[in-house]
Amino acid sequence: MSKPVIDLIIPAYNEEASIGLVVADIPRDWVRDIIVCNNASTDKTAEVAAAGGATVVDQPRPGYGSACLAGMAHVAAKKPSEQPDIVVFLDGDYSDHPEELPLLIKPILEEEMDMVIGSRATGAMESGAMQPQQIFGNWLATNLIRLFYNYHFTDLGPFRAIRWDKLQALEMQDPDFGWTVEMQVKAAKKKLRCTEVSVTYRRRVGVSKVSGTIRGTIMAGYKILWTIFKLL
Repeated sequence: MSKPVIDLIIPAYNEEASIGLVVADIPRDWVRDIIVCNNASTDKTAEVAAAGGATVVDQPRPGYGSACLAGMAHVAAKKPSEQPDIVVFLDGDYSDHPEELPLLIKPILEEEMDMVIGSRATGAMESGAMQPQQIFGNWLATNLIRLFYNYHFTDLGPFRAIRWDKLQALEMQDPDFGWTVEMQVKAAKKKLRCTEVSVTYRRRVGVSKVSGTIRGTIMAGYKILWTIFKLL
């Protein structure tokens, strides 16, 4: 593959304070289209993203996976000749480092990988960037994937890159918390060539809608485990 065509999907719910920072740090020489999926936000997330040069796609149905699916639908609606080679997913809370995007693309270009997960577990993580329950949940989920499918992941990190044709073949469906683990389990079942790269992770801007509440943490943990066993 020569210089790939890359589209970037960013699910965002009430990220007015952070989305501008995320969009500004994306290496524009690598990315063709920055798609911010405005997920039922009640603040100025959409306006700030658009002002930064992003394409804004509205998804009124709440849910992380719903936002990602809306981004995929936007990409799929492009002409066949304009389909990307690679799609990258990145959160809108500024916890990831967008400038590290080339690190995720490199294994696809140089090692013929199909999917690359940015691992927070093996990278440099700022103290407090992940809650203990998140760290344990990632450990449990990735070890279950290893047990059932013999695929070694260390994280369900949201910063990830995947070949567009492979992503379409996964037929993603989860509308909320199970999105990341669904992608990794389906990739393992389809025997995609997967790897991880270490990424830097910092405290997010604002309060997490998931790990920031007891209910959100419980629901996310339940959905992740349910998704793993549902797909067996």
